[in-house]
Order: sequence, then structure tokens, then C-alpha cells
Amino acid sequence: MSKHGRILVAMSGGVDSSVAAVMLHEQGYEVIGLTMKTWDYASSGTNSKETGCCSLDSINDARSLAVDYGFPHYILDIRDEFGDFVINNFVDEYLAGRTPNPCVLCNTHIKWEALLKRADKLDCEFIATGHYANIRLQDSGRYVISKGKDENKDQSYVLWGVSQQNLARTKFPLGSFAKSEIRQMALDMGQEAIATKSESYEICFVPDNDYRSFLRHRVEDLDQRVGPGNFILSNGQVVGTHQGYPFYTIGQRKGLGIALGQPMFVTSILPESNTVVLGTQDELKKHSALVRGLNLVKYESIPSPIEAVTKIRYKDAGCTSTIVEEDGLMKVEFTHAVSGIAPGQSAVFYEGNDLLGGGFLL
Repeated sequence: MSKHGRILVAMSGGVDSSVAAVMLHEQGYEVIGLTMKTWDYASSGTNSKETGCCSLDSINDARSLAVDYGFPHYILDIRDEFGDFVINNFVDEYLAGRTPNPCVLCNTHIKWEALLKRADKLDCEFIATGHYANIRLQDSGRYVISKGKDENKDQSYVLWGVSQQNLARTKFPLGSFAKSEIRQMALDMGQEAIATKSESYEICFVPDNDYRSFLRHRVEDLDQRVGPGNFILSNGQVVGTHQGYPFYTIGQRKGLGIALGQPMFVTSILPESNTVVLGTQDELKKHSALVRGLNLVKYESIPSPIEAVTKIRYKDAGCTSTIVEEDGLMKVEFTHAVSGIAPGQSAVFYEGNDLLGGGFLL
């Protein structure tokens, strides 16, 4: 009988999840490894070499590590669930003129649910992932996610949607370590190939990072359905023609194919009229935002205004703000103007290092 019980570890074949699995194994858990097949690149229409968490090489790396340390490893095919929910949402959001956040949806609705369902079948009390974040139980009875030690690798931003019920069974073994320490641990284990793997920051189902080609492949008649439209300024003046509104994102400056004598950015997307609004950097800035689809983590509710740091994108440093929950929305007032608030992206709220919760920008 193991010292701490049985735990199911999500293993992508990368250095983080590999070290997490070995770390738990050495702590006395009965580890079972699970690699989830979420996507196959042949479906994306890309010519890129298959890499990342769904590639055969990555699956083999995860299995090889499990064999080395003597614990079971399984592969779980969740391509249907992933495609139906995450990819369909990705396409629908762009067609609605918004910028989707597929990693958040995948964590919230696909990976955690799939892991826990399989954990129950395997009699595992806990699940674990290689995310750089921490989790603790408060006196209030609520589980709180906080930032990982390594500020450059902290992944709490993409975890705001995980429910209290699921957090209660979740472990983040890497939260108190820096990425450099994890790579060194892998080297010390003799796993040089895993330790020196490069990291991918691409969306797993858009391997060449070209979401426009992906949309065209996924929606066969997209160019006929949308077609060219007008670039306009905030005063309504038409200043050029674009390729179709789904191919642009808020804050975009490069690739507009238009010269107006000064740097111009996409400030708004109007899908109803297939119009893309351009403006200066000052016009891109806003002092407030509304956030929908809330999931609160640290507190059950936030009925009165409190001060928080709000991040509107993963690599955003965050801005001090006042937030208040009202009618199912979070109203955010920033202490200074924030650039590039993109509907569909996540807004995530922090109190110190603690994750208050998050939602999707309107």
C-alpha cells in the first residue's frame, strides 16, 4: 500500500509533467500516468511536423518514463469531446468577432473532467498536473489557487475556471519550484531528452500558429461567407479594404496591409457589417471593462468593490483595479488606461498572489 494513496498524473511527455509524476512517485504516491490525445494534426490541414502534447513522440516519452519508474501509463482519446467543445467554440468566437481562449476552456471543461472521470474508474483519490501554480485549503473551506514561485512560468491565469469540486482533488507539485530547477531535476534523473525539450507556446491544434489558415480549413466556405469589408476610422471614414473580419484581432498592428501615415491598430470588430475599426494607440486604451461567465475561486462572492490586480492576457503584468460583482457580471475599473481589451479573452483577478477568479471580457 502506498504512503499517500493513488494519484492520476496528466503526462504530456514534456519536462514539467514528467518531473511532476516522478516527484509524486518518490514522495510515496501510487502514481498512474495518463496522456490525453486531444488532437491530430492531419485534421488541421497544416504541413507542419506533428509536435507537442499530442504527437506520437510525446506519448512515447511519457510511456517510457512510466516504464523506467515502474508505474502504469494509459492513453485516453478525447479528440471527439475536445473537438466538439473547444474547437467549435474557437471557430464560433472568431465568427462572432471575438478572440477565443481555448486553453482556459480545455482546462475547465475537458481536461479536468476527463482526468477525474478516469481517476474514479482507477480508484485514484487525486489528480495532478505539471502546472506552475499552488493550491491550498482556506479556513473558509474554499480551495485557493495562487501564483507559482516562478513568475515567468506562473500558469494560474489559465486555471481560473476550475471548479471548487475539482480543485479539492487536484495537486500541483511544481508550484514551489522554478522552471530551471525542474529542468535540472530531469537531468539528474537521467532524462536528458525530456529535460532539453523546447517549449511550445502555440495553440495545440494550430501548430503553425496561423489561425487564419485553420479557420479557412475548418470553415470551407469562409471566404465566400465573409469576404472583404471596410476598414474605417472611429468617425466612420472608410480608409481601406480588409480580407474579412474574422482574420483580425483587437490590438493588431501588423499585417493590416494599409498605411495611414502613423501606427494604427484594430480597436473594434463589427461582424454584423463586416467592418474593422482602426485607431491610434490612445484609442485602443480603455479605463473599464465588463466580464461575463464568472468563476470565483477565493471567495464565494464579491458583492462590494474591492481592489485587485486584473490581467487581461496571459503575459500581461496586470493593472490595479476596482472590481465589483453585479447581475452576474464583474465590473472592472482600472486605475490607469489599459490597451488591447479583447472581447472573448480572459480577465483574471488577483489579490496579492491569490487568484480571486476570472471570466471572459465582453
